[in-house]
Amino acid sequence: MVGQRWEPAADARLPAVPDPVAHPAIQRVLDAANRKGVELEIHVFDESTHTAAEAAAAVGAELGQIVKSLVFVHPGEDGALEPILCLVSGPNRVDLARLAAVTGARDVRRATAREANELSGFTIGGIPPIGHSRPMRVIMDPDLGRFQVVWAAAGTATAVFPVPPATLRSISNATVAPITEEPPAATTT
Repeated sequence: MVGQRWEPAADARLPAVPDPVAHPAIQRVLDAANRKGVELEIHVFDESTHTAAEAAAAVGAELGQIVKSLVFVHPGEDGALEPILCLVSGPNRVDLARLAAVTGARDVRRATAREANELSGFTIGGIPPIGHSRPMRVIMDPDLGRFQVVWAAAGTATAVFPVPPATLRSISNATVAPITEEPPAATTT
C-alpha cells in the first residue's frame, strides 16, 4: 500500500466519553434544584468523596463545611418505614434522642444501606439533600450555618456541589434544629 493514505471507514467512530455530569443520579439533583429556581455547580472527582474527610480534602474545605446526608427511619402509622433525612456538619454525629424529640418520631434509628437506597434512590456516600425518589422530611444541623458555603453530595460518591447554607435549607425544605450530640465537656485540672 505504498503511496496510499489510510482513511477511516465512513462508519468508524471513537466511543463517546460520557459526560460525568450527565449521570442520571446527578441529573436528578440538578433537576430538583432547577425546580426551585437554583442552578448548581457540580464538581466531579476521579476519586471518591464518599466520606466527609475525603470530600473536604477534595474540595479544599474544612470538615465542618461538608454536609453529611444521613437517612434515618421510624415506623409510620401504617407500619411502613418513614424516612427522615438529616443534613449534618462533617464532624458532628446525630443524637437519636434529640432527633426523636425534634421530629416526634418514635423508635427512630439509622437506616441500613439498603433502606437508605430504597427510600432515597441514591447509594450511601452519594446521597444528596434533594432529588430523592420520594418525599422526605429533612432536618438540618444548625452548625452548617456557621459557613458561607457548604458542600453536599450530588448523587454519586464522586460528585459534590457548593451551596450557601440558607439556599441548602430552602431547596431541601429543611427544618433547622439541634439534632447532634453535644461536644464533650472540657475537663479542668
